[in-house]
Amino acid sequence: MDYLANLFTDSIGARFVGMRCSYRYDTVPFFDGPLMVRLPGTSADSGAPPASAPAVVPNVFTPVTAAGKDTGYSTGAADIDSVDSMLIDILTLRAATSDFAEINKLGEGGFGAVYKGSLPNGEEIAVKRLSKSSTQGVEELKNELAVVAKLKHKNLVRLVGVCLEQQERLLVYEFVPNGSLDKILFDSEKREQLDWGKRYKIINGIARGLQYLHEDSQLKVVHRDLKASNVLLDTTMNPKISDFGLAKLFEPDQSQAVTSHVVGTYGYMAPEYVMGGNYSVKSDAFSFGVMVLEIVSGRNNNDYYDSQQSDDLLTTVWEHWTAGTVLSVMDPCISSSFSESDVLRCIHVGLLCVQGNPADRSLMSSVVMMLGSDTVSLSAPSKPTFHGRNSVGTNLGITSI
Repeated sequence: MDYLANLFTDSIGARFVGMRCSYRYDTVPFFDGPLMVRLPGTSADSGAPPASAPAVVPNVFTPVTAAGKDTGYSTGAADIDSVDSMLIDILTLRAATSDFAEINKLGEGGFGAVYKGSLPNGEEIAVKRLSKSSTQGVEELKNELAVVAKLKHKNLVRLVGVCLEQQERLLVYEFVPNGSLDKILFDSEKREQLDWGKRYKIINGIARGLQYLHEDSQLKVVHRDLKASNVLLDTTMNPKISDFGLAKLFEPDQSQAVTSHVVGTYGYMAPEYVMGGNYSVKSDAFSFGVMVLEIVSGRNNNDYYDSQQSDDLLTTVWEHWTAGTVLSVMDPCISSSFSESDVLRCIHVGLLCVQGNPADRSLMSSVVMMLGSDTVSLSAPSKPTFHGRNSVGTNLGITSI
């Protein structure tokens, strides 16, 4: 950027705009949105950054302490450089999405809408536009940006860039054409697209993505909201874990954390998290186990809440497991050839992941090994513990999303 300083000498203001880099300075304030982080040297009373600095820099998420509370964080130069390299100009994104046209809307969640777009180089993108009225959206953006920007794996959705202009809060991801797993798996017609080979591939891919988050990346990440709607499928049905707004970073030697504000999705949250606010990589393993049983059966665990059924999916699978009839829970849509041993192994692994005691659940590296080899012996599962919507603790602030 040194050469730009020479170009801007003696000017009252200037702006440089690129696809992934935007730089501006002026002698008067020009940013009309709230500052997320004040830069070093900015007066707390002035309300404006120094003229030579960008107007806003997103805060970078920090590991949680052993007690589960967020620590303070001082933004490092490397983190700022990383964020700067991912900035995309608002005009580029407006053009890419036809000014966020309704026809380009892919969906809408609790924090805002997602739009399909195309960058000038032809790359297809999905733009997550956080609601301007949502204060929770700011925290979600900081979490998601800080976590995803540092993670790279074929089974995680890739972050392309970020835009923080004109009071917009936009996260830009690679476009994943087949959408979320739940839209296919729980659709009576579309799920016929998922033969056993594709389902087995999806289960293994999710497991590998979690292994990377928990054990193999430079960070140790607990996702906290793993579910079918947060797994996207590309053109070859390769799964990609998405939506890291609730994710937490752990210290390398940290095993768990505790929160008094439980957030997540009923049907996927581990019992120790629902009842006591305890979360760890083992709570993600529980969510994964629920998903495995959903993928094999084609049944949404949350259907338990919306019908007169007395048994949830975990209880149903367990009863068939003990009766020796567990293959009967398979999705009837899987009518073509399949490996009975692979199906049984997936169900077995799913049950091991939803054990009531977190210590009895395997690490994801072990899960990947168990799924990938017939020679790895599996321990006998015990009856799963499941806490639903009507059995949560009253001492916690529970938020279902």
